Formats: sequence, C-alpha cells, structure tokens
Amino acid sequence: QVQLVESGGGLVQAGESLTISCAASGRTLSPLALGWFRQVPDNEREFVAAIAWSGDTTRYTDSVRGRFTISRDGAKNTTVYLQMNSLKPEDTAVYFCAASKTSVVPTIPKPYKYWGQGTQVTVSS
Repeated sequence: QVQLVESGGGLVQAGESLTISCAASGRTLSPLALGWFRQVPDNEREFVAAIAWSGDTTRYTDSVRGRFTISRDGAKNTTVYLQMNSLKPEDTAVYFCAASKTSVVPTIPKPYKYWGQGTQVTVSS
C-alpha cells in the first residue's frame, strides 16, 4: 500500500506561481512513478506531469510544458513537487497526486493504482 498526501494548493492571480507537493509513504516505494493529474467538474481527469523513480524521465502535457516543472526530492525520493509558473485561469482545477509501481512513466490514469485526495488550485483572472 502507498499513501499519498498533497499540500500547497491555494488561490493565486494569473501570471503568478505556486508549488504543490505530494508526500508518499508505505511499505514498498520503489520503483514508483509519481504523477500529477487535474480535474474540473464534469470533466475527466487530465494528465499534467509525471516523473520516473530515477528522476531522469519526465512527461508533461502540452498545455503546461515550459510553465510547469515536476521534480522529486533527492534524499528519500518520496516527495514530488509541481512548480507551476505563469499560471492561467484555465489551470484552475483539483490537482491529484498519483503513484504507479512501474519503471515507466504513464501519462494516463489507468496505470496509477494509488491516488491522493487532491488539492484545489484556483487561478483568478
């Protein structure tokens, strides 16, 4: 079992930055790809970014590439961060952290077995 706890969401203005984080815990954490998805009401969960256990492979959806950066801490490798710059109102969503026990980096929800509760990010215009 893997537990995921997100933190750092909030309300920001367009153009500002925000960093959200997700702490993973559990009995077996490797290999563990960690990803971020987001969801707005009445829409499907959308892939945002993901990072491999090694940290050497990252994936981004086109709409955030160049503005968002995913990283994981180097010490215990159990915390993943999503630094979000130049935020836009369309980035407003609940952001979910997800974990997949795989050495690849999935960009769809299905391979992710573990999910956090989500953190709200609201970008005002």
